[in-house]
Amino acid sequence: MEIRRVTVIVLDGVGAGEAPDAAEYGDVGSNSLGNTARVLGGIGLPHMGELGLGHITEIEGVPPHPDPKGGYGRMRPMSVGKDTISGHWELMGIYLPDSFPLYPEGFPPEVIDEFLGLTGGEGVLGNVPASGTVIIQELGEEHMRTGKPIVYTSADSVFQIAAHEGVIPIEELYRICEAARGMLKGKHAVGRVIARPFIGERAGEFTRAKRRKDYARLPDTRTMMDKLVEAGKEVCSVGKIDDIFGNRGITRRNHTTSNSDGIAATLEILEEEFEGLVFTNLIEFDMIYGHRNNPQGYARTLKEFDDAIPEMKKRLDDGDVVIVAADHGVDPTTASTDHSRECVPLLVFGPRMRGVDLGTRETFGDVAATIAEAFSLEPPLIGTSFLREVLG
Repeated sequence: MEIRRVTVIVLDGVGAGEAPDAAEYGDVGSNSLGNTARVLGGIGLPHMGELGLGHITEIEGVPPHPDPKGGYGRMRPMSVGKDTISGHWELMGIYLPDSFPLYPEGFPPEVIDEFLGLTGGEGVLGNVPASGTVIIQELGEEHMRTGKPIVYTSADSVFQIAAHEGVIPIEELYRICEAARGMLKGKHAVGRVIARPFIGERAGEFTRAKRRKDYARLPDTRTMMDKLVEAGKEVCSVGKIDDIFGNRGITRRNHTTSNSDGIAATLEILEEEFEGLVFTNLIEFDMIYGHRNNPQGYARTLKEFDDAIPEMKKRLDDGDVVIVAADHGVDPTTASTDHSRECVPLLVFGPRMRGVDLGTRETFGDVAATIAEAFSLEPPLIGTSFLREVLG
């Protein structure tokens, strides 16, 4: 059969059980889906359950379905790391054998000195690993007095710059982030530089503004998105996909910042006639609830997505394939607030898809391989297509 559209939806931070090498990352016992359901006494996800979610890992309230309506399985991470960039790149066929640089003690003097030389600054505040919501409360007032940007990192490979919108205007914040991105190369080639604007009058009242912007390191080789564009196909990004891939391999973008807007944008795109890929990131599992150890909110966002599946199905025809996956875990029930090294769920559905156990896949790159087969494109260097397994 001819496949016209593939929709890939990334439930950012929704893991499905520890990866085989989880111990190397301090993540033994992590299971974002299973542990969330356990601590809440069960969660109801009937539509994902019908697709086979309950077969992937034990999820209280989502039992194995007697007659699954889609393909279901798990995917192991192959690339080193447990961050947004490596996870999304692997989904699009890029394997990273080495991790992005991390800075558990802050950035070394040569990085900060070069940053100040490029931006004309007189100093920075912070330069420590920190929670963004915490550090703006701790240093926000000093930032407002001095005008110095707040620079910080995390357990991810990120160089984050926080600034009050009334102290450093947003376009200036973007300019200094672009300068940082340009200088962070070689051994300091972090996965992302992130502009973190905030507002408020005083400590305790500061809140992040909505004009965050990510400046990602670009892949060294062609992604499946690049190959689709080269073949004349549409690639429609929703959410922060444009930031993750540096706007490369994309023909249309809708930079939504919430799950509800991302779901709505995806549904709107699926009402159109085109041939190619819809690539959506739904961020709230990770950004708002996982990192803040809030299993109640995490479960609510899972239900919000689950509730949208029937509307999504209404917009599909015989040439559609929908793939639901994730980029890493961020178990909201553990003591850690960082990402977790987990396998990720794999759900595949569409009018012509059949219920089939896809097992545990060796890499997220199976998604890219499936897209390649669907559109008769050069396959990625990693991954095995599951298209023939799910076709009814």
